[in-house]
Amino acid sequence: MTRLCGTLAAESPRRGILYALSAAVLFGASAPFAKSLLGTASPQGMAGLLYVGSGIGMALVRALRPGERADTLKKKDLPWLSGSVLAGGAAAPILLMNALQRMPASEASLLLNLEAVFTALIAWLLFKEKFSARVGMGLIIVIAGGILLGWHGSTRLSEGWGPALVAGACVAWGFDNNFMERISRSDALQIAMIKGLVAGSVNILIALALDATWPSASKLGLAATLGFFGYGISLVLVVMALRRIGATRTIAAFSMAPFVGTIVGVAVFGEPLTWLLAASGALMALGVAITATAPRDQKIAPAS
Repeated sequence: MTRLCGTLAAESPRRGILYALSAAVLFGASAPFAKSLLGTASPQGMAGLLYVGSGIGMALVRALRPGERADTLKKKDLPWLSGSVLAGGAAAPILLMNALQRMPASEASLLLNLEAVFTALIAWLLFKEKFSARVGMGLIIVIAGGILLGWHGSTRLSEGWGPALVAGACVAWGFDNNFMERISRSDALQIAMIKGLVAGSVNILIALALDATWPSASKLGLAATLGFFGYGISLVLVVMALRRIGATRTIAAFSMAPFVGTIVGVAVFGEPLTWLLAASGALMALGVAITATAPRDQKIAPAS
């Protein structure tokens, strides 16, 4: 972990891809396990426990990290960090936990691929960034897979809020990714620590105000551990990837997270593997592959 947060050297972009894929494995596996821990617990309480676990874990790791921290966050970074905490640390987890109460984790995991779509659209429309025509084609294919799953999957009409809540979480994480890129040169452990502690505390306070239910004592430690790996270490790896390959390619590689979640949901928790789920996954995998391998030339003009 210490080496991950050292000074940035001239490295191959492959290192950034490796960081993003490793983050995807950790975060993707966390969704079905979080669903298994929910039980009668409230989404707000579970989201708070996951983030507090990540924040405390990152604080301990950072305390043991030797050397000076020349890359610590500056005052000018605070607006971007605040936006990241609110969007990705408060809003998105609550939306996702509510979605997981309404639909199978395997379907929710696949719909999380929409995060790449919203990340690219926000970067293009609001931050005037450019991306290639091939990236655009890949994102359209990802959208098609999400529509196929959300409209015609095993989710019943009475559970239609599930896909909508996942999409809302993806919008929030799309803003989060763009905010995070602007501070990605700062200390990754510090970013993950602050985000975890602040977002976790906010969610826990909300849960207490709503008189929410909590997981059993035996599950509290499991939730904190899951947060440390699935939210804390995963976020550190994402920041390291953003430094090297930028937001579009990072999120394209990170979009493998839903497939990890789907595999865990099916293999570990016995959720059904239907032909529609497989078809949606194949479409999304194709879109992610096209996006991740897109050349950096052939630019689409930024939105005016």
